[in-house]
Amino acid sequence: MPDTASTRAATILVVDDDADIRELIVGQLAQENYQLLSAANLGELRQTLRDHAVDLIVLDLNLPDGDGLSLCRELRGEGSDVQIIMVTARGSAIDRVLGLELGADDYLTKPFEPRELLVRIRNLLRRGRGDNGAQGRAGSARYAHFGPWRLDLVQRRLIAPDDRLVMLSSAEYRLLCHFIEQPNIVLGRETLLPERRATAAFDRSIDLQISRLRQKLSSVAGGSELILTVRGEGYVLASAVDYS
Repeated sequence: MPDTASTRAATILVVDDDADIRELIVGQLAQENYQLLSAANLGELRQTLRDHAVDLIVLDLNLPDGDGLSLCRELRGEGSDVQIIMVTARGSAIDRVLGLELGADDYLTKPFEPRELLVRIRNLLRRGRGDNGAQGRAGSARYAHFGPWRLDLVQRRLIAPDDRLVMLSSAEYRLLCHFIEQPNIVLGRETLLPERRATAAFDRSIDLQISRLRQKLSSVAGGSELILTVRGEGYVLASAVDYS
């Protein structure tokens, strides 16, 4: 389910001068019940912001009538708190840092998977609306529900839809808890495995544990795409989490 306020769906403005890319992004997001607007240049973007309340902008960096970086700086200078994801074919670290310093909330390099963009949008909308996520909803619950799975928080084991039990190692359980506490949020390796971050084999260790956990989750239909890799960032649990 998309992250929406209690009274309305989030409004997202997609800005790209390439009509095919613009329509592709809008088409993907339309499946998530967001209110969608689009613009081909900065002029149309500014007019749209005057006419509509926008929660988030997916902003191409290079536009025919100006630079997305300048627009981002302009909006922040005016005090706008609209969330901005910059999307560009320019993938250098300097561009990324500059975009974030000028007020972008996130930065995505073309080509990208539509699912990755969706995860980042959900993440930003949740952050902007002050949702404290799974941690605030867990309370004294026994089970965490995500995708087709239940996680028994007392006996530390996975339960499949047919009630089959899947045992987890202590490391796998801790790793999965990190994910369910922060669903749809990209988590870096240091967050997922803080006790191993100073070791030489750190990257290999976390990747191996993720692989083992994925194998167990993928043993039922709908479990193979729960944990996604976000290039250069880390991993994300692409699922809502509920408790009972």
